[in-house]
Amino acid sequence: MNPDRIRAILDEVKAGTLAPEEAFEQLKVLPYEDIGFAHVDHHRPLRKGFPEVIFCERKTVDQVVDIARRIVASGADLLGTRVLPEQAAAILAAIPGVRHNEIARTFSLRQSTTKPAVRGEILVVCAGTSDLPVAEEAVETARVMGHPVSVLADVGVAGLHRLLSNHHRLQAASVIVVVAGMEGALPSVIGGLVDVPVIAVPTSVGYGANLGGIAALLGMLNSCATGVTVVNIDNGFGAAAAACLVNRAK
Repeated sequence: MNPDRIRAILDEVKAGTLAPEEAFEQLKVLPYEDIGFAHVDHHRPLRKGFPEVIFCERKTVDQVVDIARRIVASGADLLGTRVLPEQAAAILAAIPGVRHNEIARTFSLRQSTTKPAVRGEILVVCAGTSDLPVAEEAVETARVMGHPVSVLADVGVAGLHRLLSNHHRLQAASVIVVVAGMEGALPSVIGGLVDVPVIAVPTSVGYGANLGGIAALLGMLNSCATGVTVVNIDNGFGAAAAACLVNRAK
């Protein structure tokens, strides 16, 4: 349940158009709703500024749909990550207006009428086309959270001129999410070019010695560039969530 919804309920009670008993019924699921197999955290938008996100991996189709319906009914924005095709099909059939991004493996529905005050734009930089699913997950996350975001794709270090020709976009961003696999060198390069926070996302893209993203993770953790922080392997959502906190203007 987002702040706009709670304010609207309180205004209706104050105006006499909503009975206190009915308002109580709408608010009784705070701080969470127990649906047996899950405790849906409807209080999270008030604490964190964005709602609970559904991590769909290893959940059944019915579980994903039930949780999504509860979140939408509360008035909060909806985001699901690591979505399987059968889960996405069920969500699209059950909830009108849901947007499915096949590349990102996400579904989303933004219900908020207001956007957060922000410092500027989040730029998601993607080293290679194979890294796009993780980059797109970051983009979708930032969009649902109400932040302006754009993506710069396929500018990895194997052809550094592609990145340098977009130097103006790097300089214009308020925070940069850098997604890369293989040896994970791109965040260090970008970290040496800009004066804003760089959030590095190692991906599991690469040949055998990449070790499922471990090589990229260790390379990023050992970056010589200042201002580079690192999230877990393939965690586009976590990187975007952190970027939105950085980008939020108090």
